[in-house]
Amino acid sequence: MPSLIRAALVPALAMVLAVTRIALAAPADRIIHGGPIVTVNPAQPEAEAVAITAGRIVAVGSETEVMKHKGEATEVIDLGGKALVPGFVDGHSHFFSLVDVQTQALCASPPAGQCRSVADVIATLKEMHTRRKLGPGKFVIGFGYDPDLLAERRPPTKQELDAAFPDNPVILVHVSSHGAMLNSKALSIYGINAATPTPTGGVIGREPGSNEPNGLLFETAFLPIFAKVPGPDGDDAIELLKTGQELYLREGITTAQEGATMKHQVDLLRAFADRGELKLDVVLLPFIAEVDAIFAGKPPRNEPEYTNRLRIGGVKVVMDGSPQGRTAAFTTPYLTDGPAGQKDWRGDLSFPQPVLNEWVKKVYDGGATLFVHCNGDAAVDALLEAHRFASNGEPTKPRGTVGIHSQFIRRDQLEKYKAWSIAPSFFTIHCFYFGDTHVANRGRAQADFISPMKSARSLGLRPANHTDFNVAPLDQIFTIHTAVNRVSRSGQTIGADERITPLEALEAITIDGARLYGEEAKKGSIEVGKLADLVILSGNPLTVATTAIKEIKVLETIKEGRSIYTSR
Repeated sequence: MPSLIRAALVPALAMVLAVTRIALAAPADRIIHGGPIVTVNPAQPEAEAVAITAGRIVAVGSETEVMKHKGEATEVIDLGGKALVPGFVDGHSHFFSLVDVQTQALCASPPAGQCRSVADVIATLKEMHTRRKLGPGKFVIGFGYDPDLLAERRPPTKQELDAAFPDNPVILVHVSSHGAMLNSKALSIYGINAATPTPTGGVIGREPGSNEPNGLLFETAFLPIFAKVPGPDGDDAIELLKTGQELYLREGITTAQEGATMKHQVDLLRAFADRGELKLDVVLLPFIAEVDAIFAGKPPRNEPEYTNRLRIGGVKVVMDGSPQGRTAAFTTPYLTDGPAGQKDWRGDLSFPQPVLNEWVKKVYDGGATLFVHCNGDAAVDALLEAHRFASNGEPTKPRGTVGIHSQFIRRDQLEKYKAWSIAPSFFTIHCFYFGDTHVANRGRAQADFISPMKSARSLGLRPANHTDFNVAPLDQIFTIHTAVNRVSRSGQTIGADERITPLEALEAITIDGARLYGEEAKKGSIEVGKLADLVILSGNPLTVATTAIKEIKVLETIKEGRSIYTSR
């Protein structure tokens, strides 16, 4: 027992001694005071001032005590009544999407975009086609269309896209990013025709009374195309990464996730990072199908440290599709038809259970952290079965496994997450953007239990929260707002019993996000010894009216003590 105690105490004592040496060596580089400081540290929930030296926090407390660290060269920052909180830790998004949003047409409906009809979608595609001067044969690509929000309640047809773009292949990506509408030229380029079989776990829409594709592709039918969607490469992509990362910085994000990384994206991001251009930390999750290429045939493993602010932090596996796209896998039928008109539709797993089992075992055996996309309750069952299969008889052994989305998880499955140490990263922003759609597709009772933050916390789980950018806009403040209010576009409350407090919602995108990556000892709260990753806000989310949380603005983002974004 003494040796175990020593093993546990040595790292903690080392950190304390290191911080003490920093504090004794020199005065603080900067001190922040003059406004509410929300530490997200239950041992010291509030403070009057924070001192920073060499990128780390060296003092947190009363202004009198912290000012003892002030020297002649110390920069003193007065918040002027604004709020200071920990830097936001992204619970799940697709960092590389910031390249796409700069080169593709935003075809979303309000408030994310301006498309209210099929004509609006086509006009938006045409505007981008003209602005980017896309000649014959060049791909016209749009993203974010939601047929449930268009006046016609359908996407543009293949024929409409053909007429609008007779000389160009068109890919119009669904708001879920799990499917798309293609015109005839795009279908031809990818070899999809009447003889193409519908793959397991996929959807190919067909013309009435025919096997001829109507342009609609989802899940495994779309995945090979999604991996090859034309886009900028080389120096062009790196320049777009340089400007695009500002999207994350202005949202207060100091640690981001690239949530399904392909080999070419890993290479581009490493080149970008090696140039010293990354201003925030980015965690890469290689997609399971890319693991052999990314790890050069070796077992998948996490990189323990960042290199130029970039590291591999796990592996991504996809179990099912999208509830708003009606491709998420459920144990009971949808109340509406499937995306291609299927009746009594429950959705499908993306891949057969034996394949999923072997993939999870490959990740576990290699030692990497597993991040699993699962939306419907049948997909959560598949995750639990794959975890049991791959755990070598030890399903309760903590492995850091993360259930991304887990939106329609059942209570019994939530209890199994707790028993088997699986962490959910929920998606409360769905309550606003897709809550009404979920009520229509799945019914009120099931819709009210989506992203059950309160129930999870009551079991002792500490769920993170996320935007899944670019499925939803990158907006961390709105993520807090939706976790607290859970109000849909139409104004109906989606699951009043699952609302949580503003502090709990802030924890979900700070300290609980840091836990997903095993970085809670150095990120996620304002504590001595942690990195000085901080955000200055226009208001305090803990004290403003809950309905006004969404009005709060990020004024400044600070990474390791250095300002990397300011709106002032």
